[in-house]
Amino acid sequence: MRGTEHGTMREHGEPAMTDRVPSVDRFRGCLVGQCLGDALGMPVEGADQAECRVHVEAYVRPGLPPPHGRGPYPFGQYTDDSQLARELLDSWMLCRRFEPVDYARRIADLFREGRIVGQGRATSEAAARLLTGTPWDEAGAPPPAAGNGSAMRAGPVGLMAFASPADLVRLATDQGRITHADPRCSAGAVAIAGAVALALRPGPVDVRHVADTLAAWAGQVDRSFAEAVEHLPKWVALAPEDALLRIARQGLPPDEADRYPDDCITPFVVPSVLWSLYAFLRTPDDYLATLATAIGCGGDVDTTAAMAGAVSGARVGFNALPQDLAARLTDRGTWGLVDLVALADEAWVVAGG
Repeated sequence: MRGTEHGTMREHGEPAMTDRVPSVDRFRGCLVGQCLGDALGMPVEGADQAECRVHVEAYVRPGLPPPHGRGPYPFGQYTDDSQLARELLDSWMLCRRFEPVDYARRIADLFREGRIVGQGRATSEAAARLLTGTPWDEAGAPPPAAGNGSAMRAGPVGLMAFASPADLVRLATDQGRITHADPRCSAGAVAIAGAVALALRPGPVDVRHVADTLAAWAGQVDRSFAEAVEHLPKWVALAPEDALLRIARQGLPPDEADRYPDDCITPFVVPSVLWSLYAFLRTPDDYLATLATAIGCGGDVDTTAAMAGAVSGARVGFNALPQDLAARLTDRGTWGLVDLVALADEAWVVAGG
């Protein structure tokens, strides 16, 4: 039975979820919002703060198309972040449920066929293991490898499991451990999927409630990650330059912290997920402002913008995204805007819409 617009309370203090399927506009917004954030961050991926801020002020804030993408790719091309999120959702549609064997095959095929764009090392190594016959639940890079590869693609789990925290935690974890076995990676995937699920709810965004809820869910996988998420409300009150100093090295053991810069966001899962959530929570109802924060930090900004874009898009919906920029989305001539919208529409139907 469907609940009310404001959700239903569950037993034993579990955070309320809504049983009412959000609008198809929100489903479209999540998938397209991720791909567009990814594409807007791609031209300055790995660049320092100064270069990223110039890019933000010239193109991101005003919603203008950058004159180029990265390398041989024009603006509109999105990277492995969104390729893998799209394949996760497309696999779900084909199987009508999350089927890890099918999704693992898709990951391996992207690498085998040379279709992946900008892959991370852990994911690439996991794909190689999958191609040699390693089972999906044994292929993930073991600790201490803790990149953001499993979190960057977790947004679709939030769409499909928006009404069930237990399913969301389990599915976000399972899709992630195909490539990353470190529990911090799983917790990051839970946090991004959970943020999408919470962004789908009606009403204003309560930063404290979001942080507490995500910490409760992520804490089922990794307590240290949950403790970091609990600090989000005080960080959201800070300007980006001050928040960056507190987030950039989060989760690192003291003896490793000096090896990581504090003036940009690296691909390490803890700070990159935290920064994406910070960017969204600062401006939850302004997609381009969220991307400006996600990209302005410097570093792994295609991924921070992809994750923040998925959450923001789920919140504001497709119709609030810059349509002229979204129309340029492509994966080397395939999977453009029309195809992405069609996939999101099918996901909405399968979810119960």
